[in-house]
Amino acid sequence: MIQLIIGEKGKGKTKVLLDKANTEIKTVSGNIVYLDKSAQHMYELNNKIRLIDVTGFPITNSDEFIGFICGIISQDHDLEQMYLDSFLKIAALEGQDVTAALDKLEKISKEYSVNFIISISLTKEQLPESMKESIIAEL
Repeated sequence: MIQLIIGEKGKGKTKVLLDKANTEIKTVSGNIVYLDKSAQHMYELNNKIRLIDVTGFPITNSDEFIGFICGIISQDHDLEQMYLDSFLKIAALEGQDVTAALDKLEKISKEYSVNFIISISLTKEQLPESMKESIIAEL
């Protein structure tokens, strides 16, 4: 399952994402991974959540990002949730269509039973029609 937190830059999406991750870690039976564009939020996350600074890896396009996600999933069979903050930046999708990447994540989610909670700097109108039902917060 994919859940989207959408809105323009600077509207508070990261705060919502951090709060959700910290709440969920108390009830999930598996592991949680949080991908971000820096390690800035390390101290705001519960220490049971693995924070990965994606900028430390040579990801230059969305296919490489999807491969990166698959690598994380393949290494952790107890992975239950992945939080993707600043999605357009970490997935190398700034200024591009997000449809194909979100569709691939949806397939990965179903295949490996990993839920993706994604913070994305887009408005509802900019989202693909197929993803509008996945919105859990609009800021």
